[in-house]
Amino acid sequence: MAITRETFPLPDVSNPFLAPFFDGAAKGELLITRCRLCDVLVWYPEESCPTCSNDLEWVQVSGRATLFSWAVVRRPFLPAFEDMVPFVTALVALDEDPHVRLCSFIVDVDPEPLSIDSPVEVVFRPLQFATVPGQFVIVPMFKPAEM
Repeated sequence: MAITRETFPLPDVSNPFLAPFFDGAAKGELLITRCRLCDVLVWYPEESCPTCSNDLEWVQVSGRATLFSWAVVRRPFLPAFEDMVPFVTALVALDEDPHVRLCSFIVDVDPEPLSIDSPVEVVFRPLQFATVPGQFVIVPMFKPAEM
């Protein structure tokens, strides 16, 4: 099924599972769901904890992480990405729980020296595309951590 939202490829900030995530990002906060019963972080947001309950809450995490995996995108796979190439897309593992991995962009870096487990930290930037003029969503991206 093709995605037909007029704002694609911007994230769907109206999705009830993700709206708090994007609301937090707009305020400069990285929010992840956590089970109130067992205290485990649950990502990607779901209706319930995978081990014990459906009592989840959104909590702010530090924004510190390590680089788990990445790719340098040099050819746009959709017209919306033409103005962005080259860019680095990545999975980062949160320091609070390395099993929680966010898909994001790595910014403010030459990709050549990147390595597994490099420390990174969150920054909040507008995600915008020429194919969706005049619209953007503030999202968490990551940059090399300052030592």
